[in-house]
Amino acid sequence: MTRKVGAITIGQSPRVDVVPEIKEILGDSIEVLEAGALDGLTREEIAALAPGPGDYVLVTRLRDGSSVRIAEEKILPLMQARIDGVVAAGAEAVLLLCTGEFPPFSCRRLILKPQLILHHFTAAVATGRRLGVIVPDAGQVEETRKRWAGVGSDLAVEAASPYGPVDAIWEAAARLQAWQAELIVLDCIGFNMSMKREINRRTGIPVILPRAVAARTLIELVS
Repeated sequence: MTRKVGAITIGQSPRVDVVPEIKEILGDSIEVLEAGALDGLTREEIAALAPGPGDYVLVTRLRDGSSVRIAEEKILPLMQARIDGVVAAGAEAVLLLCTGEFPPFSCRRLILKPQLILHHFTAAVATGRRLGVIVPDAGQVEETRKRWAGVGSDLAVEAASPYGPVDAIWEAAARLQAWQAELIVLDCIGFNMSMKREINRRTGIPVILPRAVAARTLIELVS
């Protein structure tokens, strides 16, 4: 019997850059129902969701492959509507395709928040280790330092977008290597398996990929 799970992006679906790798982990017996907070919105409507001073910044991908910065608070009602939609379509659990921090959503099914999964997974293995974190946007660095404070023996945060030139990612990883990081977290669902492998190849440092950790948690719940 095919099981159904929801996958909610803060951008636009389908997330052809994310969901295929998640499906590889889940296997053929689980169907993924995708929906995006920005589905159906015009460029003007999306522009109105841009972050202002003091807003919690999120970075996501649109259907055309471009990336946008949005304010978390402005998309919460849109995310709730998409969650309701996939649950109504039969999803047994819902995975948020974002590592940002979110308030509780109303849902009669389990909701998986990658940031919580990622944080606890990393904390379990980072004790006594120098932790390096890469986030997509420079505007997220200070908030990320606060969020990851206390995980590992020391912390360094670099910014490089998975939606931009990959050389920026390799440069961020090189800076973390020079800082003598012992573990690297790619703190965005947009980072992919090939990026993880290349960073590990270049630096020799173990790399934690959110989409992989989240997908393996999801399969534990619905298999």
